[in-house]
Amino acid sequence: MILLFRFFSVWPLWALHALGAVLGWVVFALSPTYRRHLLAHAAQANVPRVDALASVAEAGKMVAELPRLWMGAPVPVSMTGREHIEAAQAAGQGVLFLTPHMGCFEMTARAYAEQFGQVPGRAMTVLFRPPRQAWLREVVAAARQGPGLETAPTTLAGVKQLVKALRSGAAVGLLPDQVPPDGQGVWAPFFGRAAYTMTLSARLAQTPRTALLLAWGERLGWGRGYVVHVLPWHAAPLPADPVAACTAINAAMERLVLACPRQYLWGYARYKTPRGGVA
Repeated sequence: MILLFRFFSVWPLWALHALGAVLGWVVFALSPTYRRHLLAHAAQANVPRVDALASVAEAGKMVAELPRLWMGAPVPVSMTGREHIEAAQAAGQGVLFLTPHMGCFEMTARAYAEQFGQVPGRAMTVLFRPPRQAWLREVVAAARQGPGLETAPTTLAGVKQLVKALRSGAAVGLLPDQVPPDGQGVWAPFFGRAAYTMTLSARLAQTPRTALLLAWGERLGWGRGYVVHVLPWHAAPLPADPVAACTAINAAMERLVLACPRQYLWGYARYKTPRGGVA
């Protein structure tokens, strides 16, 4: 499989995206569960069906582009809103980036690492749960670490590592719409339906001297690369109550998703009940 990854890693981005679009539709056609989740979740958010169906190809592109992003030559990437990062760093703050399962979220951390993380003490740290497959574990581990990019395990020690990074003025990236294990989240509304939501993002956001920013990586058409959009947190400071804080974070993720619904992973099981939990 590593050889297959290396084979695809030299493909041009447009070709990988074309292949991914086809694979996305194949999975959509062959998996009734995936198809049901995707259409139901988009309908829950009142997203037009045409946008929901466009996301099918985008989901396939997300998978097909990984060999190039992880093992291939650099791809074109630009950033909007970099002034928000610069302002936080000038104020001596750590930066917490919250990114939904949207577009190329792999690129958000990489773009920061390339453009800001090379300065000592400013690296980006992301949570990392090694895949079960041994061959994939080796590939992902190598891809998730590099100049300006570090990983933290999904353990108590990893959480402490994230807090330490923020306190030192470095950056941390999280996917707050990822369903956490039972006991590590609360039920909060997401597009009008209760979704089990991690409390970690709210706890990290409340770390002293931490700037909270939103980010997502837009995938451009025809293999032209990516644009990472960085936006400020315009809402009021997060409340201490976990449910209220997670509700505010979910609302922020909703706004990002609705800005480009065609690139959100509507097929992700966002509303699932964590193992051992009760909805």
